[in-house]
Amino acid sequence: MIRVLLPVHLRRLANVDREVELAVADPVCMSAVLDALETRYPMLRGTIRDQITLQRRPFIRFFACGEDWSLDPTDKPLPTEIVAGSQPLRIVGAMSGG
Repeated sequence: MIRVLLPVHLRRLANVDREVELAVADPVCMSAVLDALETRYPMLRGTIRDQITLQRRPFIRFFACGEDWSLDPTDKPLPTEIVAGSQPLRIVGAMSGG
């Protein structure tokens, strides 16, 4: 099971706790996790990535094992710790301002 930590605004929208667990088929990559997340919680479609282009929304970031994966290819295999469930995949709502 893949563990995913969601930011507050997405937790409220999906009506879930901070962490959700998802069954994701191999190969486990970012796009497979997002597909599973949007299938289980359809109200999240379009909030993390564009529904047509499947591109990450500008103020959403992905972190795996403390590293920023936001700009990596979405078909790149996720680290073993994420796949094994020992570390969560973090989806973060980025901050901006001036």
